[in-house]
Amino acid sequence: MYNYEELSINEIFDLLRKWRDNNERKSNEIMSLSERIMDNLDSQPNEKYLILEQLIMADLDCNYPMLAAKWIEMLDADFPDSLRVMKFKSMWYEAHDNYEQAFGILNKIIKADEINAPPALKRCIAITKAMGMTNEAITKLVEYLNQFMSDMEAWQELSELYLQVQEYSRAAFCIEELILHQPHNHLFHQRLADIRYTMGGVENMELAKTYYCQTLKLNPNNMRALLGLILAANNLLGHYKSSGSAKRKEVWKLCQWAQSEVTKRQREAQGSNDSALTSAMLALTIGD
Repeated sequence: MYNYEELSINEIFDLLRKWRDNNERKSNEIMSLSERIMDNLDSQPNEKYLILEQLIMADLDCNYPMLAAKWIEMLDADFPDSLRVMKFKSMWYEAHDNYEQAFGILNKIIKADEINAPPALKRCIAITKAMGMTNEAITKLVEYLNQFMSDMEAWQELSELYLQVQEYSRAAFCIEELILHQPHNHLFHQRLADIRYTMGGVENMELAKTYYCQTLKLNPNNMRALLGLILAANNLLGHYKSSGSAKRKEVWKLCQWAQSEVTKRQREAQGSNDSALTSAMLALTIGD
């Protein structure tokens, strides 16, 4: 932790540089240093405009729109018609819920530079979502992914939007695309298992069981996947009525294993709040 009041101006500029390199916003920290930064900004001619951009983002994040407007005007005076400055203008309008003006500027950016259009397209989608137009946001995001199919953040966002409108099969498809890109990411397998469990039915419950197992194979410490596996297994036991069936025996063994694993983790975390939470969840989910 830094004591910002004791930092020299050179240390402050070094810190700003570090935050830029690490892609960290640190808006509250920058706001606390903003007065000293502006008083000494001319001492950093090579980084002046990068620092101004950091100040703009901090002002917008911390709800100081008039300060942000002042820095945007400074950039606009030195770089008229700059697409980068136009991006900050659109963000300023967006912060004021003036979505029509923000859309207009973003559309100009997209038309002016189609190669670097993805960030502007994604801002348009974000604004549409903020306006509560979920179906329109889905349509725009599908169109975006038709052009930029490797954008994992977009696939993840589309999945969340589909879940909001209860299009579970389409949400599952989006997560499957993410798994194709990152097959070793246990969170994607867990998410797909959750969706399949929510969809219900024997086939989806079997798939949920499979993906929960894969999640635990990739990350044995994923407690949510363990609890999900117990839920899915108990659900399947209700479908496989015949006590002698091979599938019921398999699911029963899996359920017993998952319960023993949860009990073991519970003992390891005895006395913690996590243990109490786990006990409560098990009491609700596990039948005799």
